Amino acid sequence: MTKPEETARLQIDAALDEAGWKVQDADAVNLAAGRGVAVREFPLRADFGFADYLLYADGQAVGVVEAKPKGTTLTGVELQSEKYGAGLPADIPAPLRPLPFLYQSTGIETRFTNQLDPKPRSRRVFHFHRADTLASWIEPSVRVIHDPAAPELKVAETGTGYAARSTLRRRLKNMPPIHEAGLWLAQLKAVRNLEESLREDRPRALIQMATGSGKTFAAITSTYRLIKFAGAQRVLFLVDRANLGRQALKEFQQYTTPDDGRKFTELYNVQHLTSNKLDPVARVCITTIQRLYSMLKGEPELDPALEEGSQYDTGGDLVREPVPVVYNPAIPIETFDFIFTDECHRSIYNLWRQVLEYFDAYLVGLTATPSNQTFGFFNQNLVTEYNHEQAVADGVNVDFDVYRIRTQITEAGSKIEAGLYVDRRDRETRRIRWEKLDEDLTYDPVELDRNVVAPDQIRTVIHTFKEKLFTEIFPGRTEVPKTLIYAKDDSHADDIVQIVREEFGKGNDFAQKITYRTGTAKVVTTKRGPNDEEVEEVTYKSSGLKAEDLLSSFRNSYNPRIVVTVDMIATGTDIKPLEVVMFMRAVKSRTFFEQMKGRGVRIINSTDLQAVTPDATNKTHFVIVDCVGLSEKELTDSRPLERQPTVPFHKLLQAVAFGSTDPDILSSLAGRLARLDRQLGSAEQQTLAQTAGGMSLKSITAALVEALDPDRHGEAARSAAGLPEGAEPSQEQIDEAAQTLLRQAAAPLATNPALRDQLVQMKQMFEQTIDTVSKDVVLDAAFSEAARERAKELVTSFEQFIHEHKDEITALQVLYSRPYRQRLRFADIKALAEVIKAPPRSWTPEALWRAYETLDQSKVRGSGGRILTDIVALVRFALRQDDELTPFPEQVEARFQDWLVQQESLGRRFADEQRGWLEDIRDHIGASFRIEADDFQDVPFAQRGGLGKAYQVFSDLTELLDELNEVLVA
Repeated sequence: MTKPEETARLQIDAALDEAGWKVQDADAVNLAAGRGVAVREFPLRADFGFADYLLYADGQAVGVVEAKPKGTTLTGVELQSEKYGAGLPADIPAPLRPLPFLYQSTGIETRFTNQLDPKPRSRRVFHFHRADTLASWIEPSVRVIHDPAAPELKVAETGTGYAARSTLRRRLKNMPPIHEAGLWLAQLKAVRNLEESLREDRPRALIQMATGSGKTFAAITSTYRLIKFAGAQRVLFLVDRANLGRQALKEFQQYTTPDDGRKFTELYNVQHLTSNKLDPVARVCITTIQRLYSMLKGEPELDPALEEGSQYDTGGDLVREPVPVVYNPAIPIETFDFIFTDECHRSIYNLWRQVLEYFDAYLVGLTATPSNQTFGFFNQNLVTEYNHEQAVADGVNVDFDVYRIRTQITEAGSKIEAGLYVDRRDRETRRIRWEKLDEDLTYDPVELDRNVVAPDQIRTVIHTFKEKLFTEIFPGRTEVPKTLIYAKDDSHADDIVQIVREEFGKGNDFAQKITYRTGTAKVVTTKRGPNDEEVEEVTYKSSGLKAEDLLSSFRNSYNPRIVVTVDMIATGTDIKPLEVVMFMRAVKSRTFFEQMKGRGVRIINSTDLQAVTPDATNKTHFVIVDCVGLSEKELTDSRPLERQPTVPFHKLLQAVAFGSTDPDILSSLAGRLARLDRQLGSAEQQTLAQTAGGMSLKSITAALVEALDPDRHGEAARSAAGLPEGAEPSQEQIDEAAQTLLRQAAAPLATNPALRDQLVQMKQMFEQTIDTVSKDVVLDAAFSEAARERAKELVTSFEQFIHEHKDEITALQVLYSRPYRQRLRFADIKALAEVIKAPPRSWTPEALWRAYETLDQSKVRGSGGRILTDIVALVRFALRQDDELTPFPEQVEARFQDWLVQQESLGRRFADEQRGWLEDIRDHIGASFRIEADDFQDVPFAQRGGLGKAYQVFSDLTELLDELNEVLVA
């Protein structure tokens, strides 16, 4: 029987061979057999014993491998391999002594220490490095270092021995100062803290930055510095959706290097992988994790369609034991020095985690929404945290409010009595027929839009949204804001689109469905016309559709106003004009919810916003319309599979396709297949059998059930090990036999994509019940309790601040005194705005206005808080000097009209020219609180002739301005 250490040596032999080493016995050495030679049982100096493997690169000894049996804890073996590295006989050629490269391996686990590093530390590696890699690390190098006393970089003298070898980790300790120009404070902090983490040789680092705060720009800045100053040979930028890869490529192309002034791509080759072949000269590679997984498996190509969606969203997370990644000699573990993984909360999950851990590289995670598992994977090494609240305070994100719509059927379901007619809709063809119910049909909320569709429930929600949109959600607006609605599935999305069009009385362009099943995209691009005016060019695309194509009109044009999706626009997609995110589907994952919510936080300048939403002055916030109670539910960090029928059928099949043999998955799938088989007719069963190569659905199901039987596991283990009847196999043998049985049982599904597609289609053939009888009622439609509580907290803090600082801040001193003892100036208002905006308060007039509106909308008029003078209205309302909160310009307008009436009653009438001047004065006071003679040099007065003309029009101009400053400000 093979001893454990012999088994380990056989596995180590195979691994070294895969990495290009020629493995030889000490008595049959041929150093010319290859660039790298591994010599077994090499005799060392007296008292040093034998090295299990001595590694030669280019004919010189460079390292050792210490072999140990499976299960040995390798950190306890490090001194032994260090001893062997120091025991090389004097007559053996070696560029460095002691030998710098030390491995310890069981054949299953391997650790590596590079003695050339400033503080050598062993690390776990997936495989052995190639000989040419070790040879390149051995070569004496010219090191670029930074002299703090001089502004320029200089070349250090080449030393001898270990000091002459400038390893990556040594160079990371000597990075030059960061060029701060062009970086936001949060980005600067991210780059600086990441470099500090790398200086400490921490293998994993997590960067948490809010959506829209420039994570990618920070990552590119770091990448540039790591290539230029740390000598990184190749950096991987990893994404999990193709559109994120295309966005990253654009950012690399647009990035201007801070010290050189040229574009990143002018200095270094950046490859965006669209085929399974790495460019050997690329310094940066951008790819999806799906493609990289495919490449590691040795597949010649990957269907680009598989890169368009994230497996995290579509079922990849159900694969608990995926097909393991094995070493691929074409992509050695040292291919990348650094890996930046975007949206890393998704890419660390089961199927993809092994891809990240394959490479001997530093891992840097980028995310706005880390989960507990994310923190765990990155060793709790959060190098920077820049959350949504901080981003809002800095003007990088906009804040949000939650508006809750509750209806009877949404929360409790309904009942259709026997004898009534209902519609039955075929899921696949959507053909509808009538049927009279023989017995009562009761359904609960979970069945809504799955087995039962209640059109009036959808209609009631949409109608309520429409009714409240311009009165409560965005009061004073007349254009429907850009709105994104999340539906449960494609069929639900279709129903919502139809009802939205009907309720709003609009056509097809107004509301559209965008899902992965959308067949044609209307692509809108803006170009310059013959007279240099902007014109829209519209094209239609039906093949090779990408997320950007489907969203083009929504992002850039007036229509569509409302888009309905399932989860395609959940992550990684910028729609800056978006002002409403509406949930008509439940979400259990906190991370997924935060990502979906994050579509609304993007800032946009007023010009771009008004190009698609004409009546929006600026984007101050967005509103989450919660129709399913998300704001009241406890969301979870993890996404485990539960053995219950709520897990979609297609996700179970997809998990099996990804190689899962998890008993929970196979058990759930067996139950679904058994139910489906009972529902099918003989024609459908024969069709499936033909696609399955002669196997019936019943036999496939039976095989799964049998493979799940623990008794069968024991029998198979006994048979495989050749044990006599009654002998008990080991647990390891049972587990191995169970995996074999489960893999064989799942093979008809896992290896047959056509069969899986056909099963999904047949599952969809069965009908939905259309409940046209039940009438829904609104239980409540208002800003959520959490939003009201937050508003109350903000209002209380604001009013307390006013009271505490009434004697310190000039604007508050003036506003507190009635009648005013002194005139309030615009500079005083601006100073007050700056004080309340400064940390730790970080308040804005818009946020304060919305808070009062949320608490008591009956006392708030119009949409204020958009200009500085509205602070005066806020303070007066907070001091109870005004009964209603009205935008300051509207107050000025009302007082102006009263003043005109008063003037007419006194016999004073104004000519048209004078009225024009007066209206401009009114508007100026509304925006700037008062008017002075100097203001007549500016627009619009300068166009009317300035101060001199004003004196000609009004002989008593000075007295008039004093009067208006007092009357209109009141």
